[in-house]
Amino acid sequence: MTITLSDGSAMLALDPDLYWDDEFAWGAVEQAVERSLSGALVVDTGVRQGGRPITLRNEDDASAWLTRAAMAQLQAWADVPGQQLTLSLRGTAHVVLFRHHDGGPFEARPLVHYADPAATDWVLATLRFITVE
Repeated sequence: MTITLSDGSAMLALDPDLYWDDEFAWGAVEQAVERSLSGALVVDTGVRQGGRPITLRNEDDASAWLTRAAMAQLQAWADVPGQQLTLSLRGTAHVVLFRHHDGGPFEARPLVHYADPAATDWVLATLRFITVE
């Protein structure tokens, strides 16, 4: 699994044990239901054009570790407004943005707390993206 800046200038490998937590919590069909003035049911249906959430997380504390350096790179990318990335997940490329509006783009905590952590120390992370295509 990798994530790449959409211009292809930088790539970061992600642990393949990160799992897509909300893969089946989204549907492509959007529906609005209301009543007309006569009381008739009015149903508008359409296909969503992007906006699918992709939340990647570890299953437990023994899996899907990322280094602090990888988290620092993700944070630098998240700090760029509108930064598009290409997430390669199970052989499919998804053009994504960080989900700033939904609990923040990620959460990370150290696997082991050190007073002076190194870039090679491990963290457990939850990464939140949203598709734009």
